[in-house]
Amino acid sequence: MRRNWLKKIAFVLVKKYRHSTLPQTLVLIIDILLFVLAFFIVEAIRNDGIENVFSRINFVKFGSLLMLTALIFLITGSFRGIIRHAGMEDIHKIMIANLSLFSLTWLTNFINNQFSPKIIPSEYLMSYGESLVLYLLLAIMMILTRLAMQRVYNDYFRRRRPTVNVLIYGAGAAGIIAYNALQQDINYDYRVVAFIDDDMSKVNQSLNGVPVMRVRSVLNPKFIQSKKIDQLIIAIPTIRTLHKQAITSKALDLGMTVKAVPHVSTWLNGSFSVNQIQDIKIEDLLEREPIKMDNVNIVREVVDKVVLVTGAAGSIGSEICRQLMQYQPKKVIMLDQAESPMYDLQFELKNTYKDQLERMEFVIANVKDKARMEEVFEAFHPNLVYHAAAYKHVPFMEENPYEAVYINVFGTRNVADLAIKYGVQKFVMISTDKAVNPTNVMGATKRMAEIYIQSRSTEQTHFVTTRFGNVLGSNGSVIPLFKKQLAAGGPLTVTHKDIIRFFMTIPEACNLVLEAGAMGEGGDIFVFDMGKPVKIYDMAKKMIQLSGRHGIEIKEIGLRPGEKLYEELLATKENTIPTYHPKIMRAQVRKYPLDAIDREYNELWEILEGMDDMKIVAKMKNIVPEFLSNNSVYCQLDKNTPPSAR
Repeated sequence: MRRNWLKKIAFVLVKKYRHSTLPQTLVLIIDILLFVLAFFIVEAIRNDGIENVFSRINFVKFGSLLMLTALIFLITGSFRGIIRHAGMEDIHKIMIANLSLFSLTWLTNFINNQFSPKIIPSEYLMSYGESLVLYLLLAIMMILTRLAMQRVYNDYFRRRRPTVNVLIYGAGAAGIIAYNALQQDINYDYRVVAFIDDDMSKVNQSLNGVPVMRVRSVLNPKFIQSKKIDQLIIAIPTIRTLHKQAITSKALDLGMTVKAVPHVSTWLNGSFSVNQIQDIKIEDLLEREPIKMDNVNIVREVVDKVVLVTGAAGSIGSEICRQLMQYQPKKVIMLDQAESPMYDLQFELKNTYKDQLERMEFVIANVKDKARMEEVFEAFHPNLVYHAAAYKHVPFMEENPYEAVYINVFGTRNVADLAIKYGVQKFVMISTDKAVNPTNVMGATKRMAEIYIQSRSTEQTHFVTTRFGNVLGSNGSVIPLFKKQLAAGGPLTVTHKDIIRFFMTIPEACNLVLEAGAMGEGGDIFVFDMGKPVKIYDMAKKMIQLSGRHGIEIKEIGLRPGEKLYEELLATKENTIPTYHPKIMRAQVRKYPLDAIDREYNELWEILEGMDDMKIVAKMKNIVPEFLSNNSVYCQLDKNTPPSAR
């Protein structure tokens, strides 16, 4: 009867505070009432029955113990825990409070017994045995009350929450933390069906009553369907990238959604909640094992130098700026013509590096404006230049060859010539795999920029090119496009079912740029081992699976003007030689005579002034013979080229 009465009180309290927590004052009152109940139980035992308690109770003893108990509870803060999340720390505080109470009553008795006659009459004090029973009983009652409230709270909401059957990959500390976080969620009833672990010493054991199983016993259609598994949570924050990708792909193929526990360094205030379990993103499935660079070389190259970054507000340029700030440069000049993105970059870096404000300069300028660029070089005299300013979107540049040539070729020429004039030590240009055997205007302009700076290296100014493929999540890339299309309900559009691309992360790409700048000796083109290319169609399918949505169509819309099916990192006539880093190679490319380059580029400049797109592109093809247009109006300029060569 008493148990039902207590359960009803707990139920009423949980219902009232279902969207918040019990006030600390109310928890303190409950604990004090538990003391009163425990006191009367001990007195009933001492007086041989409850009917004798009220006639023989000593209210002085009761009142003094009640005040002492309330005071100790206030000092130890045993009532301050959130009951729905009560754990070992709360139990520890309860035990400390009751141990303190027992110690004080024992010490009072001990001191009192040293005097004769006694200072405090014996009837006002509890004996050693009575106080031991009282505070042990009180501790048990406080712990059980919290557990009962937790159970009532969870049972009440479990009937109203959607059920999600979960597998947790990882039976270590992170797995247990994830399990506990899931049990506390108020929105879903997460039911952990099994832990998965590769450590055979853990297999066939259990954690919190949940079995630990090996991968092949769980990640198969029979088990997933019979247990109606909805979700897999990867709870190994240090898991290797390739291993994570394999597990994720297997789970997605079995129809589960996949999430992951982030590294402990990202937990809010050092604690973890279910809201911090992250969705697996498509970027996670495309990443490779991180490539370690020799930061010692970068430090030597950058420390105490004045560095100019063009295109600083772009995806690559902004990350270069972030990384440069870590190497103690004398000053970083961040230059871009895009006002709003520059404002965002300025806001970010000034908040991130508040103690290095004097090291940063933000400049609005366009690299095709030679007078303005000379003003920048005259003002700051940079030691290093990282040239990331360029137009990069293939379809736009195919429609606007004038602008593509003006920025990508002659903008580069402006910055390169000024670098020589003002004694820059190192000039590093960011190029692209589309410059290799180009089939579009954009790729051809980048190849022409490579040719120009290659020819310009001197003993004083070393020119270096880094060439790599697509960057994950960069502005205008395929992943942000797919995300927008998914948000709109589809379809996801791919230009061709067989199109493939190389991918790398933005931080990795920029670390490569800095490392290449450090190792470059002049006239170098560095290419990067980017691993296996990725099929864009397969990427679209994975993104649909990751979204957990069904019925999203993938639509093939045809290759865009100038677009390749397969990108290359090296031209057919180019070879590579290794560098000290196994993932970075130095390309051996064709050299162009300096006087011929100057003559050809001057002629292109004169043609550019006429703004005749066909003449501009024709001259580009003359300078870059391997430039053969694909699916473009400029294919007619290749009419003398055999079809097999296109």
